Amino acid sequence: MLNEFLRDNQEHFPVVFSEVSECLRLVFGVEIKEVDPKEHIYTLVPTLGLTCDEILSDGEGLPKAGFLALVLSVIMLCGDPAPEEAVWGALSRMRVYVGREHCVFGELRELLTRVWVQEGYLEYQQMPDSHPARYVFLWGPRAYVETSKW
Repeated sequence: MLNEFLRDNQEHFPVVFSEVSECLRLVFGVEIKEVDPKEHIYTLVPTLGLTCDEILSDGEGLPKAGFLALVLSVIMLCGDPAPEEAVWGALSRMRVYVGREHCVFGELRELLTRVWVQEGYLEYQQMPDSHPARYVFLWGPRAYVETSKW
């Protein structure tokens, strides 16, 4: 990082590292822990209590857990329940688009409306009396058990 991003301003590294660490903690629910001070090796540790290993078993659970925390936050901020179009809109502003395959998350619609619904993290329901049909996202029962809105 020093050579690539802070080439001419390496004295700012502690402040930048601290700010990035705080953003990762607040936005994605992960904390940076130093594993080896001598070699400056760090690891990311989930802080939300979400069961990352169960989110994805092929070793990519942490990014998906962070993304799940982000989706739950969007639902909370939009109002629980959150209109489907508001969730897709918020995610597209982060350059994660429904209908496009993402290299880590796969296809968003399937991840949010099938996988995480089956796992109990989200609920996806049709709004009553909506013509054409409109859908909303809600926190699922498992999300309530494993973390809190606050």
